[in-house]
Amino acid sequence: MFDPLNLQVFANHTRAAAENMAYTLQRTAHSAFVKETEDFTVMLVNRKGETFGVPMGLGATWYPGLTYTRAIDMIADYKPGDVAFTNDPYSCFVATHAPDTHLWKPVFYEGEIIAWTGGHIHNTDMGGAVPASLSRALTEVHQEGIRFPPMKLVNEGVFDEQILRIMTTNVRKPDLNIGDMKALVGALNTGERKILAMVEKFGKQVFLEGTEVLLDHAEAQARNILRSMPDGTWEFVDYADEDSVEANPCRLKLTLTIRGDEAILDFTGSDPQLGSSLNVPSGGDPRHTMLLVGVYYILYTLNPKILLNTGLTRPFTCITPKGSVLNPIAPAAVGMRSLTCARLRSVVFGAFNQAVPDRLPAAPAGNNCIVNVMTTDERNGRTVIAAVNPVVGGGGGMPYGDGTNGSGADAAYLKNTPIEITETEVPIEFVKYGLARDSGGAGRWRGGLATEMAFRVFSPDSRITARNRDRSFFRPWGTLGGKAAGLSDMVLNPGSNEFKRLGNIDTAILQPGDVLEIRSAGGGGRGNPIEREVWRVAQDVARGYVSAEAAERDYGVVIKDGVVDEAGTEKLRAARAVPDEHFHYGPERDGYEAQWTREAYDLLTEILQGLPIHWRFFTKTEIFRRMKGRVGADGVAAAFADVQARFKDMPEPVVERKEAAE
Repeated sequence: MFDPLNLQVFANHTRAAAENMAYTLQRTAHSAFVKETEDFTVMLVNRKGETFGVPMGLGATWYPGLTYTRAIDMIADYKPGDVAFTNDPYSCFVATHAPDTHLWKPVFYEGEIIAWTGGHIHNTDMGGAVPASLSRALTEVHQEGIRFPPMKLVNEGVFDEQILRIMTTNVRKPDLNIGDMKALVGALNTGERKILAMVEKFGKQVFLEGTEVLLDHAEAQARNILRSMPDGTWEFVDYADEDSVEANPCRLKLTLTIRGDEAILDFTGSDPQLGSSLNVPSGGDPRHTMLLVGVYYILYTLNPKILLNTGLTRPFTCITPKGSVLNPIAPAAVGMRSLTCARLRSVVFGAFNQAVPDRLPAAPAGNNCIVNVMTTDERNGRTVIAAVNPVVGGGGGMPYGDGTNGSGADAAYLKNTPIEITETEVPIEFVKYGLARDSGGAGRWRGGLATEMAFRVFSPDSRITARNRDRSFFRPWGTLGGKAAGLSDMVLNPGSNEFKRLGNIDTAILQPGDVLEIRSAGGGGRGNPIEREVWRVAQDVARGYVSAEAAERDYGVVIKDGVVDEAGTEKLRAARAVPDEHFHYGPERDGYEAQWTREAYDLLTEILQGLPIHWRFFTKTEIFRRMKGRVGADGVAAAFADVQARFKDMPEPVVERKEAAE
């Protein structure tokens, strides 16, 4: 039945149905974060719970491989008109932090379930310890807002008022939450109608077969891409700036192995489960969609015609040791898992970049800072809580072009909210919003520029959350001679006597007249900067993307009074050495890894994995406290000996007992 032409027709129908769902949600949602920023998803799901259709231009792009199977199975009986939901990260590992509320609806035909419609919205607030519910400082999931395990929200077309009342009591702006949830139910109903229309058009059996063939075809496309890569094993490491309020780096390590048309992503060596909210609740699922987001981007980059569905996940197997940052056990906090996921994507990009360096870009900014404001509107005395705008950085330099400015690569789906809309809904005043000069990594192809934004508040004790603050220490890396990008920053009252640099803190209290300025990181550069055409550098300077000083320092192009000094440029470029490094990380990481060598981390991993889970993060923190003046594996061994001497009740690591037995 399904030759290539018919399959494409069927795929187009599923995409159109999903896009109709997305338009329904976007146009009827209440919060700016859903209707403007578009932090939502919708999807068509087969009888087994696997996603087979998603929109292409609307909503978040993390979830084409999402599987609802475990969530579906946790409810015993479905009837026509039912809608189920959950936002509990640990019940079935579908929702991965409390603000993400997932809904799914059975589609009945001739008395049986033939498919499901599903999706999620990011609620601006789900209650909990801080406005907007999310902060790195939180340590257990109970602090991150009210949670609902899988249960029915709508029974045969009727909303469960008790559930709505519980939510109304526990969240800060219930009208937004309930309005967005009802908008998503409307989107699911739209998807149901579109599925039934496809069944009427193609027939029930053809429809059911088609949902399976789409997944098989996506799998085959993914396997073809893997076969185009060389077999081999590659390692890559990247860091989030801070693992908790203790402010030690959070390390993610990937060992990528490609054999034919399959790939193993082994994250052994990544940090243990953290005492903060940066943990990613994967449940140990070897194909959990959060672990594979970076893979989706790579596959789509290498084949823009690829089908986006759960079939893409089949050739990949992820290994995440239990009790690690990528596979925590409850009640570990998980609200800021998106920060870790950004770094996770950087790690995946770096590993695959070594396999096919000629086909992939440098690192994107990797810090999609979401800014929320809770303040009093002096015009009416009401409390307002709303997302202001995502502050997203540039994309990495590409094989044949510069990185996208301002909102590039793996966070580009987060749309900018027009300033006029934000200032109408939230009593703040924007004083800056644009691109940051000199923030893109230098290269033959320049990294995309960072976004910078500043706004003023007018009411006392205005509370700000700026989640996913990162890349203020470890830069987005450049590749193939390209340079690492500029760092992110957040400052209070820039240019005044009350200036204060806030670093990576994600909550702050502002007083009337205070100005908060936030800048993202840029994208890494790709290729030798000296090979960038002089006219391109001059154009960057004229546009304000690159300063004249940076043009001379980074590109060897001398510009005086807006005019290129050709003789000076030729002389300067001739004296520059040709870089031979595959990656450029910047001086901060180079200095850090001079102390924390690979051997040091190997020993640290061995020690921590040998301890009970609840001892691991504590022990990591204590070892870091004692590493001052110490270097490498010997330093770690000495620091751990000090920790053991201080804490007599610490269990002996199992690894050491095994070595003694041998």
